[in-house]
Amino acid sequence: MKTAAIIGAGLIGQGWAIVFARAGWNVNLYDPNSQAAEKGLAMIGSLLGMLKQEGLLPDDTSAANRIRIAPTLPDALAGAEYIQESAPENLEAKRALFAEMDALAAPDALLCSSTSTIPASAFTGHLAGRARCMVAHPVNPTYLIPLVELSGAPWTAADHIERAKDILLDVGQRPIVVRKEIEGFVMNRLQGAVLHEAFRLFSEGIASGEDIDATIKHGLGLRWAFIGPFETIDLNSPQGIEEYCERYAGVYESIGASLGTCVDWNEALRQGLADERKRELPRDQLEAKRLWRDQRLMQMVRQLYHAG
Repeated sequence: MKTAAIIGAGLIGQGWAIVFARAGWNVNLYDPNSQAAEKGLAMIGSLLGMLKQEGLLPDDTSAANRIRIAPTLPDALAGAEYIQESAPENLEAKRALFAEMDALAAPDALLCSSTSTIPASAFTGHLAGRARCMVAHPVNPTYLIPLVELSGAPWTAADHIERAKDILLDVGQRPIVVRKEIEGFVMNRLQGAVLHEAFRLFSEGIASGEDIDATIKHGLGLRWAFIGPFETIDLNSPQGIEEYCERYAGVYESIGASLGTCVDWNEALRQGLADERKRELPRDQLEAKRLWRDQRLMQMVRQLYHAG
């Protein structure tokens, strides 16, 4: 049976332990604070029970039995092929911890960090095994929201990124690959753009905080729950994303200029994106995809606004 080591028993570590245990992996859970480890294990048991109650897990007991508290870091790493560090956001602490893990773990074990702010290059460059190190940034709660951002350092081997991607897919997550290191990775940059504009709209008296939240909850967020921004605009125009960009590029460039973050929606950029969308969704399937979108929205509207 495959084994994962989860280093850190806080909220993120608990989520990771559930992800691997429910997928049939053995999990070694380690925290330098033994009381935190015990508390984390108890919370994991409660969450597994809730998953079963909601019909999302057939057997919470078997999953719980696959998780054990490891008394030491070497014990936690023994036999683990995938190692997920979820320690506090402290650069020097991560540098020291990754040095220990690199020395103790099996040579072919992957060393991944849950950090949401620190690039892998900042804490792995000094390691002999730095080619197997990367960020695997999850979304909280990890066991419910499947996205994981894989972001390697310049020296992270591509085959290790692919192996991490395969493992995460195997345990039910949805990994994406961040091709270049960038502050905040992809998710926090997208979230940050929305938050920045939300703060600006509120500060200038354009709308109340409640109405700005409502714009996401009852508007954009309903679609974004299952399609992304490029998919959204691809389905919002009869001929797809090319037609949408032709119609609205000027408006969005003007908005971007007012924010000081304007990107030129030039022809090459638009065509490159359109070509990618066509590979993902051929143009003769646009109408069928719109109907699929509408049916998904009908299901969500029923659950959110008409249940009970």
